Parts: sequence; C-alpha cells; structure tokens
Amino acid sequence: MPPPPKVSVLIPTYKYARYLPDAIESVLAQDFGDFEVIISDDASPDQSGDVIRHYAALDPRIKFQVLGKNIGMVPNWNWCLREAQGEYCKFVFGDDCLVSRQALGKMAAMLDAAPCAALAASARLILDEESRSVEVWDDFRQAGIYPGLDVIARCLWQDRNLVGEPSAVMFRRAAATRGFDPALRQVVDLEMWFHLLLAGDLAFDPEPLCGFRRHAGQQTVANRDSHVGPTESLMIADRYLGVLGNRAGLSPFALRYICYRCLYYSRKRAPRLPGILAMESALSARLPAGWRRFLWLLHRCTKPFSNLRRALGRARERRTPPAAPQLQAGRLRWTPR
Repeated sequence: MPPPPKVSVLIPTYKYARYLPDAIESVLAQDFGDFEVIISDDASPDQSGDVIRHYAALDPRIKFQVLGKNIGMVPNWNWCLREAQGEYCKFVFGDDCLVSRQALGKMAAMLDAAPCAALAASARLILDEESRSVEVWDDFRQAGIYPGLDVIARCLWQDRNLVGEPSAVMFRRAAATRGFDPALRQVVDLEMWFHLLLAGDLAFDPEPLCGFRRHAGQQTVANRDSHVGPTESLMIADRYLGVLGNRAGLSPFALRYICYRCLYYSRKRAPRLPGILAMESALSARLPAGWRRFLWLLHRCTKPFSNLRRALGRARERRTPPAAPQLQAGRLRWTPR
C-alpha cells in the first residue's frame, strides 16, 4: 500500500463548471508533486461533472464524487475533509485557483518549519469573473509566525477574516478532525480558523499564492440578502470571547474592549432583525453598564486617531496587483461538448 501523500488538495464545488478547469489545472501545474486531489461536486446543474471526469481520467491522483442530490456547502466541505489522507489539507474552491506554481510546496514548507503553527496562509490575489487581477489582499504584510490567540483577538477586533478564505490556507489534518461547523453558513471558514488557532499559531507569507475570485454567483453574495453574516459574526464572537476569557495572554480589559467594538459596529451597520438583536443581547451581558460607558468614551476619543493611522498605513502600503499568471499548459484543457 503506497504511503499517504504529504498534501490533500480539496476541491468542493457547485455550479462552477466555468472556473473548474482553472482550479484543477492550477493544482496539477504545481512544482510540488506529493499530493492527492479530492473533488466533490454537489449535484451541479451545469457541466461540472463532465469537467471533473475529464481531468480524473488524465491524472490518477484525482479522486472524486459527483452527487446526484445536493447536500449543502458545509457537508460538502466536510466530505472532502473526511476523505483526505494527507498530513496537510489545502482547499482550492471550484471558482478559485493557485496563482503560483510553488504554492503547495511553500505552504507545506511553512508548516514543516514551524511545528507550533496550526495553519499557514498567504496573501491572495483577487480576481474578477474574467480572471483579471483586481487587487491584493494582505492583512499581515510581513512574513512570520503570529500567535494564535492574538490572531483570533485581532480578527474579532476588526470584525474581519484576516487569515483568508479556505483557498488561501493550508492546515494540519490531524487538528481538523472536528470538521467545519454545520450550523454556520457564512463565517464557516473563520470559525474553523479560530478552532485551530486555539491550539497553534499562524504562519504567514505575504506573497500571493492563491487567487480568490469575486463574482455574482459565489455563496457570499447569495447570503447577503439573508443577513446571515452579521448574525454569525456575533455568534462566534460570543463563543470565542468566552473561550479566550479562560486563556492566559489576553487581559480582561482587551476582551471587554473587543466585545464593545463587536456590539458598536453591529448596532451601527447591521439591520435590526430578531436574530441579530438576540446575539447583541448575549454579548451585552458580558459588559457591565459602567464598562459600556467607559468604553464608549474611550472609543469616541481614540477613533479619529485610529482612522488617520489606518488611512496613512493603507496609502503607504498599497500594492499594485500583478497580472494573473497563466498556469495552464493547455494540453489538459477541457473543452465543452
């Protein structure tokens, strides 16, 4: 029986026949070859199944399923994760791709070199529907190892997924046996990163190694009208503030200030829906009235300086996106029938 691969590349997909060739070929073009590819199509009504079968016939490292009935996004992710045999797991969504031939090798080397790291991530190149480079997302800007609890606190503080989308992350399979939380729909990836970062650190590379595509058909756009994102963001803030409160390293003041910011920006931006109001009430219970008044005053006094510092930082570190590389060799290219 052959030894398991170093990396399992997981490609869950739904209705992405247009982009799947880019995703699959960007993996097969990697300089690093010790990987398997697991693809799961969630009963797409387009030609995704034909695309997948075409590439699977050309490369024995590809294993796949094409479902006859839709099971949903998170169960599809978790199926891929359960099938993985590699030491490390690397998602590449069906509408995303790797934009460097060294992506798998570099990210695996980052985890090899840092046993303390639970996951590795990189900056990502943002692509439009026509695969044109739009910008670079890079929230850490410097290569290095970032303490896991600090990363969780920073994401909560900024109310953003600073680690990146699943296509920008590689993690240790042994640490992810719990799987993605099926109760979530929007911040599923961020909650998993928090789960992993409780036990380890983040290794980061500011070189864009993956491409994250923004288009009208992605799940984030589909979820926007339901306002599920703001509700789930408050939910995981409440969940992980409770966990962080039991860990050394973050002061009670810092935890309360993070809690205040979550509430402040939710009340400022989110619609007044029952689910959101219920989660805001749960978070409010963490802040005594005296703390709420004090933190309101502190926030009002420091916000102008924070805005100025952020604006200067963005102007200084603005990056021009490189052209999207052409990784496809052409000989494997799938042609619609």
